[in-house]
Amino acid sequence: MQATLVVLGGTGDLTGRLLLPGLAQLVQAGALDGDVNVLAVGRDDWSEQEYREWARARLAEHAGHVPEEAQDRLVELLGYERGDVTAPDDLRQVLARVPGRPVVYLALPNTVFLPTLEALTEVELPEGTTIAVEKPFGRDEADARELNAVLHRLVPEERAFRTDHFLAKQTVLNVLGLRFANRLFEPVWNASHVDRVEIVFDETLGLEGRAGYYDTAGALRDMLQNHLLQQLALVAMEPPNAVDGASLSARKADVLRAVRPPADMARDTVRGRYTAGTVQGRELPDYTSEEGVDPARETETHAEFTVTIDNWRWAGVPFRLRSGKALGAGRREIAIWFKPVPHLAFGDQQLQPDVLRLGLDPDHVTLELNLNGAGEPFDLERRALDIDLPPNDLSAYGLLLREVLAGDSTLSISDVEAEQSWRIVEPVLAAWSAGEVPLREYPAGSAGPDHG
Repeated sequence: MQATLVVLGGTGDLTGRLLLPGLAQLVQAGALDGDVNVLAVGRDDWSEQEYREWARARLAEHAGHVPEEAQDRLVELLGYERGDVTAPDDLRQVLARVPGRPVVYLALPNTVFLPTLEALTEVELPEGTTIAVEKPFGRDEADARELNAVLHRLVPEERAFRTDHFLAKQTVLNVLGLRFANRLFEPVWNASHVDRVEIVFDETLGLEGRAGYYDTAGALRDMLQNHLLQQLALVAMEPPNAVDGASLSARKADVLRAVRPPADMARDTVRGRYTAGTVQGRELPDYTSEEGVDPARETETHAEFTVTIDNWRWAGVPFRLRSGKALGAGRREIAIWFKPVPHLAFGDQQLQPDVLRLGLDPDHVTLELNLNGAGEPFDLERRALDIDLPPNDLSAYGLLLREVLAGDSTLSISDVEAEQSWRIVEPVLAAWSAGEVPLREYPAGSAGPDHG
């Protein structure tokens, strides 16, 4: 059946930087054919040709790795309609142009999600309409519940996509294969053998001109509430019956329901904000000096918390989630630390426990072990078994868009998951807002805030 991807926010940064390059990859892979159209909707008073010229410039900037022929074929598929996404009459006019099944993608600031969805309730949607909403899904649990209620009035849950492009990253998907296709790991994937789990996404990049969004969100809402909690759910969930949307969502929701927020906010959470410094030879200004930043908001650029999971498999195992900007090194990984052996027959040698590291961007798997060294036969040395994973043909957004267009919810977040994620972080947000946890400053290019 013919489908049309309707991109609300079609002239925005997200569309130009991520969606259009992802679509160009799909064209190159032959996944967009005559049965798929693309209609962008924006406020700019442009002709269709002017929009195509804008799109061609964005593709040249962000999709240079895609052959020019594929970029040109995508540009030919693009249509444009000027409209206010919160105005029912404008949306009605847009959807009247859509041949076949609409796939409505809200590539918008999250503050506009609710008025846009409410406007859509006043429009008679064509049969089979799919709606995809970017993250963050809501500002808190109550907001997420309200968004879900409106979304459910529009389409059934199986045609509601709450997107998280981190779920399409190769290493994140490989968590499933590593656990459930190898008997080696699943028997030790529990509290009897695992000491702790760390899920870290540290960046060397600073604000990069995103103050309009980031200064009202911060690292906790931007990264931990969605991306990193989703990774926790994949690592900690029980084996699914099948790798499909319904099975994965059910198992992830079970885990998130069992997550307990940090027990002691001052001890188990950290928030920080970078000051001026040098990151890999680049001078970065103080965060509060960045254009568009309101220092009074005390927006954190580094967020960290430790939670536990109250279930049989993970009781007592701490899960530490962390993400920061403008740091000296870009550590991006899921690290599973195993408990030490109960008795060491090699004397009093000081050994590190085994660690399984699932690297994110670049994608790799590393298993750190203690092995006999090349010299003295009974001296143990640290060795790392590394596997570099070849890149996927599609980027995370290319894969995500393919799944949305196909109606496959495997890479989508369910209504329950979205609400439970907010339940977990709301106590942290409240404690930080009340000043129970100090905002610690750290120089750009450093290892992050002092935990105190």
